[in-house]
Amino acid sequence: MFGQTTVGTGGISSASSRMFRYEVTGLRQNSENDKNNYEIRNSGSVYVTVPYNRMNEEMQRITRMGGTIVKIEPLTAESALKPDSESQTQN
Repeated sequence: MFGQTTVGTGGISSASSRMFRYEVTGLRQNSENDKNNYEIRNSGSVYVTVPYNRMNEEMQRITRMGGTIVKIEPLTAESALKPDSESQTQN
């Protein structure tokens, strides 16, 4: 914000280093993502990892592509190392 200063990177790095995983269903090929060099998988869930400071942009992008966000979970050092199937079965 205007008029606020931060000395060092301690205040900035905590927000930028936080990561979240979106579980998304219903993504489909459309004019928005038709420019990609690859097709989108039509079945099942897709997992998207997003930094905290890009969460809003990614939600809007997913919505434009016809997807539905089923779940948002914060990633910790432990959960980032586990495969998706393991982290879901231990809930």
